Parts: sequence; C-alpha cells; structure tokens
Amino acid sequence: MSSYMGFVGVTTSGSSIMKIFPEWARILHLPTDRLTGHDLPLGAGRDQYRELVTRIRDDASHRGALVTTHKMDLYQAAHDLFDEIDEFGTLCGEISSISKRDGRLIGHAKDPITAGLALEEFLPPGHFKETGAHVICLGAGGAGTALTWYLAGHADAPEKIICTDTSPVRLQHLADVHARGQLPASLFEYRLVERPEDTARVLAEAPAGSLVVNASGLGKDRPGSPVPDGVDFPREAIVWEFNYRGSLEFLAQARAQEERRQLTVVDGWRYFIHGWSQVIAEVFDVELTGEVLDRLADAAAGAR
Repeated sequence: MSSYMGFVGVTTSGSSIMKIFPEWARILHLPTDRLTGHDLPLGAGRDQYRELVTRIRDDASHRGALVTTHKMDLYQAAHDLFDEIDEFGTLCGEISSISKRDGRLIGHAKDPITAGLALEEFLPPGHFKETGAHVICLGAGGAGTALTWYLAGHADAPEKIICTDTSPVRLQHLADVHARGQLPASLFEYRLVERPEDTARVLAEAPAGSLVVNASGLGKDRPGSPVPDGVDFPREAIVWEFNYRGSLEFLAQARAQEERRQLTVVDGWRYFIHGWSQVIAEVFDVELTGEVLDRLADAAAGAR
C-alpha cells in the first residue's frame, strides 16, 4: 500500500509545493513523494471538517497533513477527534499540522515557529530597541496570532504591537489568547478597522521603521489588501506580505512605495519554505538541520 501526505487548503493545486514535494521527498528520503490536496471552501461546514479528519485518522496510508486557511475552523469542528494537541494549538484553538504516532492522531500549531524562523532572516538585530518601531499586524487570525505570540517573547520585543481586524470576534479571540498566555497586556493594542480610514489612521500613527504585516489572508484566497489604495506605509518600514502567491495587492502597494518611502519589502516565500518544512519534519519524524533546509530552499527555487 503506497502512502501519501495531505494538504488541506482552498485551492491547493495552485501551490508551488505540488511541484516541490517530490524533490523534497528525495532529499529527505521520505517513504513517499505523493502529496494530495484536500480542498475545502472558505466557511466550510462542521461536518466537512470532521469527515476529513476522520478520513485522515482512519486511512493507514495517509501519513498526515499540513493545514492552511482552515486552521481555526478545523480545530473548532474536530479537535475532539485528536488524541493530542500541542499547547499552542489548544491555547489558540488552531491546528496547522496533523501527524500520527503509534496509532495516535496528533495536532500541532506550528505557526509561531514558522513565523519566527522567517522573521529572523530579515529583521536586523536590535531593530526595535534601536528604532522605537512598532509592529502593525493587519489581521487577527491564526497567522497574526502566531506572529504576535512570537514577538511578545522576543529578546528585542517592540514597545507596541497594534493588532487590527475587520471582525470584533477575531480581535477578541486574539486578546483572549494573549491573556491566557499571560503576555503583557501593555504590549498590545486591538483596533477594529471597519472603514478604510481606520487602517489609514493606524499606519499614519506608526513610527518610522515599523514592521507592517499582512496577516489578513487578503491577496491569496480572496483578492484585495487590508491597506486602502493611496495610503502610505510608515517611512523606512519593513513591510512583510505573508503570502507568496495570489493576487498579492498588498505586496504590489508596498513595492510601488519602496523607493519613495525607503521600505524594506519581504514576500512570503521563506515563510512558505519554513512552514512546509516544519510540518513535513513533524509528519515524517525527520530532523531538519540548517544544511538540509538550505538544500530544500535551493530545490524549491525553480518552482517560485
């Protein structure tokens, strides 16, 4: 019986990982080079998540899966089907990695590790202490939760992390996660952005050098950007687009201002590399060294 790994998303066939995975499987000496997409629509029903998790659990040839967009909804619908969920997954109510060990189904939330690994590749040492810059996290879902969690524990933590979202429910969930994790309340501000001018005001108030992150999902699964057209990013800001594929309006906005506003613009490619490699290592119980990660990145470059 041939085994395979799963990929839970919205439009999985469009992801570069479909081309990359077979080569990564060779480099990592995995027992399979098959990656199968499990596409679910945004806002899928509870029964759809439970059926999928049950299928992964009961199919002996299914080794596990990476979960994108549906991390929180899958947790809410099917967390009781898991034998174990890691601490961050339970705290945040999300699952990004599904694996199996000795017949047990295990869920992990890998995003804080992924966000941290990617961030450290471009964030200058001592950046926040030296500049007084803030973090503007546009989106209070799973990606935003992971990044803010990581930054709160960083040796060079910013003075302020501004979290924005169009949904008061998501903002409250994020605030609750921060509180349960006993993160310093004074570090965070939560801003409901119901109108374009609300986001414009947040960016206008941000100090020079601030880290501005698109953690909203806009520009990937849905077109658009959390930043209104015609709004300037803070001068000398580090602008990070979590996505690497899709319509990428936010990335285009940043690049259009790159020279004029002296921005550092980073796309989501390395975030993608770290996200997938961390989950593959968990699913297949393999060790990732810096040398191996470099080989994986080199192998993936042609698919970008």
